[in-house]
Amino acid sequence: MIEITDQSIDIQKIIDAAQSPDCGGVSVFIGTVRNFSRGKDILRLEYSAYPAMAIKMIQRIIDEAAEKWDVRKFGVSHRTGVLGIGEVAVVIAVATAHRKEAFQACQYIIDRLKEIVPIWKKEVAVDGETWIDDHA
Repeated sequence: MIEITDQSIDIQKIIDAAQSPDCGGVSVFIGTVRNFSRGKDILRLEYSAYPAMAIKMIQRIIDEAAEKWDVRKFGVSHRTGVLGIGEVAVVIAVATAHRKEAFQACQYIIDRLKEIVPIWKKEVAVDGETWIDDHA
């Protein structure tokens, strides 16, 4: 299950999407908005996306991960809109037969998501705004 949403992410829903009785490992990454970044006090983040393309690219990343590890089930959700400090921006859950693969696949998915998926982040700090290029 993949979603791009402007609503709060239901973390348990994403974890449930990755549950499978034949899997011994479910790895979960939860990305939250922090209050300090790049030497600045952050007030909020603003995310925008091209949802249809983002979903296609996330599926491509899942397919890549499945070629490397035995990914059996997964859930990915990314927020858009204005997010305050402490809010959840992204949740990734990956199920594999064994824990090591689950950890590796989960890290791969978040790293690739930040590299290639058309989701853009603007940091709003006390001294101004900056578009962040995680794709570099």
